[in-house]
Order: sequence, then structure tokens, then C-alpha cells
Amino acid sequence: MSTAQETGTYPALVQDLADRGLLDARWRQVWEAVPRSQFIPPDIWRQLPDRCEPVVGTDDWLALVNSDEPVVTQLDDGAEGGPGTATCSASQPSMVAQMLGLLGIEDGHRVLEIGTGTGHVAALLSERLGDEQVHSIEVDPVLAQQAAEHLAGAGYHPHLHVGDGAELIPGMGPVDRLIATCALRYLPYTLLRQVRPGGVIVTPLARDFWSGALVQLHVQENGTAVGPFCGSAMYMPMRAHRPIHHEIEGAGRPRAAGLDPARILDLGFALYAGARLPGVRVSGHETADGARVWVSSADGAGVMAATGEEVWQYGPGFLWEEIEQAWREYEEAGRPDVDQFGLTVTSGGHQVWLRDPHLIVQPSRS
Repeated sequence: MSTAQETGTYPALVQDLADRGLLDARWRQVWEAVPRSQFIPPDIWRQLPDRCEPVVGTDDWLALVNSDEPVVTQLDDGAEGGPGTATCSASQPSMVAQMLGLLGIEDGHRVLEIGTGTGHVAALLSERLGDEQVHSIEVDPVLAQQAAEHLAGAGYHPHLHVGDGAELIPGMGPVDRLIATCALRYLPYTLLRQVRPGGVIVTPLARDFWSGALVQLHVQENGTAVGPFCGSAMYMPMRAHRPIHHEIEGAGRPRAAGLDPARILDLGFALYAGARLPGVRVSGHETADGARVWVSSADGAGVMAATGEEVWQYGPGFLWEEIEQAWREYEEAGRPDVDQFGLTVTSGGHQVWLRDPHLIVQPSRS
């Protein structure tokens, strides 16, 4: 348990981030000046593996807000009577600190944030750079208004926009840095065009095969962006980039497992297999003895697999065999970790590469 979790104070949280090497001296000053509690509404929830649990009482509220945990601040896009799905949160502080560090911000930089949310990240950026240098856009007008009130109450007045973060902001011009605080299925080329050559983009990506990876992209003179993956990053998806669910066809047919399903949840393998098997979607969770996963594709094929159990396949083709083949290839490549993969973004799409931007991981299926 971290010091922040033991004491439940904001100074302890900042000290914990600094002790972990996530804050240099300048960023530590910024965090100390911008308490997280100023941006959190009274009604919040803690994200559990299977549900969102309401936080009741001042002590529990403060304990969560001053911990290194995400704080859920909206359910079901604000609609009443929904299933209780988290749709807005104050991000985990250690992840925010890591992302801000990866931006490589310098005095005078202009920054665009995609996903204002509570306003906390916009406040940190405003404290670091000044209000005039910070733009932030939020698609939900209610959240945007709440964030504006939080920011003004804390003494910050960055440029706030309401709209689709995937679209160009008229009249804003190119920025030096772009950070997304929501997960994207892909980086829209319009966003790449919003950043000047030499600029940096830091964003979580959540593709079909993997549910969250952080990428740092450097914008090139030729209009492309190239950079490495920097570990896992679990963020709520941009509303226009929420997962697409597949309809599974046919009766199940069992077979011996072969590959342990727990291997699929390793992010290094998921990056490789996701590039080899575009359109194959994976969800799952760890269990006491391994993992349980569900796999599907747009053609109606599906797989249910759990450690120590038979694999059940549905629909056309041999989806599990394709995954096992990708695993064999991944082993032959030396089981590369996340930081050996990177991404190139062009006007034509995305390419995942391994160890060198010229070594593209080509898809094995159309």
C-alpha cells in the first residue's frame, strides 16, 4: 500500500508520485498547486471489476480522491436508470503524471487536451504553461460546463471548447503538444494535422485485440507520426470510438486448449496479434488459476476459452488456430515486450511495427 493510500492526503499523494520518479521538480510544483479535490463533484463512484460502487461519506470521499486511483464522476452518459456503466472519471494520478511527462512540455508550448472531463488535467497544464497556451475540448456539454466551473473556481481560464474531439477546432491553429485523456480506437488524421511538425502526441489507444496501450507519437515533416508504445493505459473510450460488438453464429464445438488463454492478455502479444489479426476482438479477465477470455470477429466466428478448460469455437473458420499461429510467431520473435513495439500513423491508416519503424507487422487476414 502506498503512503498516499495510508494517509489519504493530497500532499502524500504528490510525494508518492515524486518518490516513484513520475514528477520532476517543476511538475511537482504544479501538482502541489492544483489539488485534485477542487475538480471532483460530490457524487462519485469507485470502479470495481464488475460494477461501480457509490462512495458515501466525507472520509471515504477524501480517501478515494487523494489516492492513486481513478474516480468515476459520471455513469451512463448522465442518463437516469442506466446499467451503471462508467462514462467519465478523474484519471489515475500516476497515469496522468506519466502522460504529462511523455509530452515533453517546455515553456511557451501550446497544448490541446482531448476530453476535458473534470478539468483537472487542463488545470495542471494551465498552471504549468499559463491559460492562454492551453486548449481543451469536451463532447458532453454538461461535463464541459462542470469543468468550466471547476476551473474558474480554482482560478484557471484555459480555452475550453465543446464538440467532437476528433474534429479540427476552427481557428485554433497547430499546437506543439496534444494529449488525449480518453481511449481512441485509432488516431484520426485530423488530430495529427492539429499538431505542428516536431510536435508530440500522447494518447491511449484501445484496439480490438487489446484494451489499452499508451503511445507517444512524434509528428514528422511529411505529415506522418511515428513513435513507441509506452505500456498499458486503461481509459474510457471516446464516445465515437466505443467498441463494436460482434454477433456470434452457430453451435459451439469443443477442442483441447493448447495455448493458455492467459497468454492472450499479455500486452506485448496482444499488440503483435492485433496487427496480425485485424478485426479480431478480445475481452477477458484474470482468474485464480489463469484467465478467461472471449474472442470474436465480424464474420460471426467466436471463441470461449479458460485456463485448464476446453476451448469452445463458434461460427466459421478456425479462430483459435489463427491465434495459436500468431503465438508461435510471437515466440519466434523472442516474445518482445510492449516497449519494443511502435506505431506509424499516416493519412492511409495505422501500422504497428516491431523494433524498427520499417519492420511492419503485416496482417495475416484481410
